[in-house]
Amino acid sequence: MNETVNKSASAAHTRRVAYAVVLVAIGVALAPYTSFPIGIAKINPTQHLINVVGAVVLGPWWAVLVAMVIGIIRNALGVGTLLAFPGGMIGALLAGYMFGWRRKLGMAAAGEIAGTGLIAPVVSALWVAPVFMGKAIPYLALVPSFMASTIAGAFLGILALKLLQRADIVDTEG
Repeated sequence: MNETVNKSASAAHTRRVAYAVVLVAIGVALAPYTSFPIGIAKINPTQHLINVVGAVVLGPWWAVLVAMVIGIIRNALGVGTLLAFPGGMIGALLAGYMFGWRRKLGMAAAGEIAGTGLIAPVVSALWVAPVFMGKAIPYLALVPSFMASTIAGAFLGILALKLLQRADIVDTEG
């Protein structure tokens, strides 16, 4: 009995790792084509699509890990900025918690939008920009860029999840 439980847990962990790797690959592969400047930030709606999908399929901490790895690779490739870290990771965390709280796709999108559109600009303006980028960026200058990116990406994330559910690839109900 115990061996069956261990195999089941191992299979579930392997599945999560595989999903995380696929999400990172999609996020990195699409970044050069979906990143563009709006205002003073370079936005990437694909990141927010990945955040919503990762939050629902993997949970909050895996979604944060996926966002962090994508941010590292995007920065290494020159298609991202340091603002990608709070923008991606905070939204992913809140999307995962909000989905877990109510088990509704709309709640995952709301968490992504609140985390990326409202909280991440505060962290970016008060900590990331002055400490790591050596410049001052006003909060209100970041909100429009972050909000445009996350609203578009969250909508696409819900659409992607509905398509994946319809194809019986993921289960967003349970």
